[in-house]
Amino acid sequence: MNPADHDDLRRLLGGYLLGGLDDADTDRLDAHLVHCDACRAELEQLGPVPEMLRSLKSSPAPAVAPGTRPSADRIEGLLGKMRAEHARERRSLRTRWLAAAAAVVLVAAVSVGFVVAGDDERPTPPPQAVPSRPPLVTAVFESASGSGMTGEAVLTGKTWGVSIDLNVSRLRGTGPFVCQVREADGSMEEAAVWGPTPSGNAKVTGASSIQLPNVRSVAVADKQGHVLGTARLD
Repeated sequence: MNPADHDDLRRLLGGYLLGGLDDADTDRLDAHLVHCDACRAELEQLGPVPEMLRSLKSSPAPAVAPGTRPSADRIEGLLGKMRAEHARERRSLRTRWLAAAAAVVLVAAVSVGFVVAGDDERPTPPPQAVPSRPPLVTAVFESASGSGMTGEAVLTGKTWGVSIDLNVSRLRGTGPFVCQVREADGSMEEAAVWGPTPSGNAKVTGASSIQLPNVRSVAVADKQGHVLGTARLD
């Protein structure tokens, strides 16, 4: 497998955890995980993310020790848990789609009644679509005072939220480190947690259920909760 195909599959890990992949991508990633130690280890590290998103706790989850290779039983159990989570998410998504379709039918019926009752009035033109933020955004980190951390965050919009690829340098401290995603109202989700980085450099992929247009900033914090750097999307 060439590096480009491997990177494409690695970027699916966040959606895999949150149940945002279709059956074809899920099968592709399942087959890839059988042979790829690196992606299995990263999936193991990202395992706590869905639970953290549901609980919305601000404290970082325990980090997985670097270099730990998950056992075959652990991988199989995790894949089974993910498949069950995917099925639940699909059922929930189907319910939301049906509710949205019912709302559209209701609006259409009301609009028809308005036109019939008011033949002498000119119909109101449809609202103009509001331009949306592009599906891919790159934001540069600004280091906090005394931190020196540098790097960037690449955010990719997904139907289930946003995938975040971090490439940071000059990380200080022993970890674990946490990637925090914030909305305009100040609410926060933890998108990734990783362990010590002796070199000070880290490339991490995380995921958040916050939709890309609603993301206002991405921050990296240490285990004491001190923000080391912030990438703003405003």
